[in-house]
Amino acid sequence: MPKHSGFLRTTRELPGKRPISERKLDWKELYEPMAEEKTISQASRCMDCGVPFCHNGCPLGNIIPEFNDAVYDEDWLLAYEILSETNNFPEFTGRICPAPCETACVLGINQPPVAIEHIEKSIIEEAFKRGYARPAPPTSRTGKKVAVVGSGPAGLAAAAQLNKAGHSVTVYERNSRIGGLLRYGIPDFKLEKEVIDRRIELMAAEGITFTVNADVGGNVDVKQLMRDTDAIVLAGGSTVPRDIPALGRQFQGVHFAMEFLEQNNKRVAGDDLTGLAEIHAKGRNVVVIGGGDTGADCVGTSNRHGAKSVTQIEIMAMPPTERDVNNWPNWPMVLRTSTSHEEGCEREFAVLTEEFLGDEEGKLRAIRTVNIRWGKDQTGKNKFVKIPDTEREIPCEILLIAAGFMHPQHEGLLDKLGVGLDSRRNVAASPEHNYQTSVPKVFAAGDMRRGQSLVVWAISEGRECARSVDAFLMGGESVLERKDGGRLALQV
Repeated sequence: MPKHSGFLRTTRELPGKRPISERKLDWKELYEPMAEEKTISQASRCMDCGVPFCHNGCPLGNIIPEFNDAVYDEDWLLAYEILSETNNFPEFTGRICPAPCETACVLGINQPPVAIEHIEKSIIEEAFKRGYARPAPPTSRTGKKVAVVGSGPAGLAAAAQLNKAGHSVTVYERNSRIGGLLRYGIPDFKLEKEVIDRRIELMAAEGITFTVNADVGGNVDVKQLMRDTDAIVLAGGSTVPRDIPALGRQFQGVHFAMEFLEQNNKRVAGDDLTGLAEIHAKGRNVVVIGGGDTGADCVGTSNRHGAKSVTQIEIMAMPPTERDVNNWPNWPMVLRTSTSHEEGCEREFAVLTEEFLGDEEGKLRAIRTVNIRWGKDQTGKNKFVKIPDTEREIPCEILLIAAGFMHPQHEGLLDKLGVGLDSRRNVAASPEHNYQTSVPKVFAAGDMRRGQSLVVWAISEGRECARSVDAFLMGGESVLERKDGGRLALQV
């Protein structure tokens, strides 16, 4: 326990945010640096509970009280070693994870929880600054070759673990830069891309090969890849977006959120956008349909473009503002206001989009909505009814659909491999079957297997899948660590 009375003497404190008027003018990350002594003070709030529920809340099983203790003792090397045992990329989760560990924190029952996410980010940044985070290639190679398809968090985690076990790993990415969702789906103001580049350079120095502009099932032959490798890991994500088939869907100005975010991230990176129809919010009335994190990212990006107005609508009712006292340690369904919302946004709940309205030139000019009321039908299922006399038009020249994703793309890679699909049309490869698909040497992890989820879950999936691949290749128990909250079998 870092400090017996730390949680009584110290209140929760997080880094300050840059002023809205300043941060809306650039794509830099949102938060100001926080003094090291303040981070150490935050670590002192950890109670080192007899049953640390933060472990259960974290999909990675991070050993949180132990690294808090090391931070309080100012032993940053030990803190880094403990954190690295369970998390390959704390610089990602420390920035963009919704921190389910914090909602499970025992202190959170009647006080603000320990600032675990900030402490995690601080540990990895100190590790890079002090030279602790450096290449650690395996001491020997097994002679086995593994192809990882997709360079998002699941693919990168699988690649890192399999390389650690001594296998020769090549990561294939169909886009022009490595990172997948991290690179193209998350705005720079939440995750500057230099953070990704730094990690990729380290992984390459450890012996992992990265191949870009490589569309497996397209310009990379699937059959040849099957012949050339001993195992394949599918980590291409869930990429088919959920549409809103309302009347007028064909009007110019209706886009999926990921089209908008990906194009903007490429613009910020200085990539060539030749051939792409520009999607830019400057001077436009923007409506975002979908109340999740992706929708909030669209809000923040639109504000930085200089949108005339930004409105975010959600079909579900507004969640409560306070956590139910009986909810702990489960994830609380409460109203969350992101930094993007703080920058300017009208938020509306229980609103149904009925029609997209266009002008004579075929361009979107507004949407027609109606308010709804949620209730239960006779079987107990949720249902809604339209509220009379609440129809209205909302001016809109850009409509961004952020309603989630259905399943992975089947055309190309999956169809050519012939892997089985589950009832949701994701790749069928359950943990009970060692993440193995219907094609014996092909495995799957991340959103492509489990459906749309969190980055932290993707990393967990990649790590667990890697264990199964390693055991498959070596014909026995894997040398890679289990997700059990304990120490590694194979140290970093």
